[in-house]
Amino acid sequence: SVAFSPDGRRIVSGSYDKTVQIWDLKTGQQHGPSLEGHDGWVQSIAFSPDGRRIVSGSSDKTVRIWDVETGQQHGPSLEGHNDLVQSVAFSPDGRRIVSGSYDHTVRIWNVETGRQHGLSLEGHDGLISSVAFSPDGRWIVSGSYDKTVRIWDVEAGRQHGSSLEGHDGWVQSVAFSPDGRRIVSGSYDNTVRIWDAETGRQHGSSLEGHNGCVQSVAFSPDSRRIASASDDKTVRIWDVQHAPLLEMSFNKASSLLNASRMTDGWIRGANSERLFWVAPHLQMGLFPPFQTLFIGQYIQTRLDMSKFVHGAAWTQVRGDWAEASA
Repeated sequence: SVAFSPDGRRIVSGSYDKTVQIWDLKTGQQHGPSLEGHDGWVQSIAFSPDGRRIVSGSSDKTVRIWDVETGQQHGPSLEGHNDLVQSVAFSPDGRRIVSGSYDHTVRIWNVETGRQHGLSLEGHDGLISSVAFSPDGRWIVSGSYDKTVRIWDVEAGRQHGSSLEGHDGWVQSVAFSPDGRRIVSGSYDNTVRIWDAETGRQHGSSLEGHNGCVQSVAFSPDSRRIASASDDKTVRIWDVQHAPLLEMSFNKASSLLNASRMTDGWIRGANSERLFWVAPHLQMGLFPPFQTLFIGQYIQTRLDMSKFVHGAAWTQVRGDWAEASA
């Protein structure tokens, strides 16, 4: 796990060697000694909003807070989880920390006292892979191997609304948009999904294109784009504003474009009907609808389905060709 400091001058890294290290971005040199204390792998790290502290979560079941300048641990270890701590994050005001664990619970901690804030947030039926605060600090989002995303009310200490369901595989990563209106999730089902943070409903259809588990997702600072990184060795950038909204399609061509997806090399329509096949050497670099950028060492191929017809409409192809030849 790695994270930038808020001022962009330093990077912190957490390692399977059980240490946390701070790096000077300008010189590339390590800043001070390694931060040692964990008895297990460091799974997740984050800077506080003011850049003065670092939080780390570990397979030793603890959460630890570190002072950036002194390199010393701040207070005692935060203990309470019964299994590996997979994800940690600071609240926007820096006063609280959230942690998600393999013990199926989310816990909130007071930074100054080191005590747990309220009861553990329980409801997930699987290990928790990712947690994040909303920009206003009122809500926490969690993703789990029970294939759900859940939103929690920080003050009330309970789940807000129903679980966000739709993924067919473990949810590996979640994040709030900077404007707080949306949540993004990445899953082992190879898809990215966008959710309305207020209603809990999925925003549009799933963003499909990856051919491997989506390990990490993040919003751009302006909330207009999403980046997703996958086991297929690619990073893809998606346009949030023009995400595929099937109900907003006004003609057959745009509807087909919005609904199309690829499985087993076949581009399929809204009803899973086969439209056409993509050659194997082009599949990994294929741009799905509404993807704006592709990062990976593959041949990049874009789909232009503006004049695509199929089924009973195939005669239109002959008509267009005849008009062009006249």
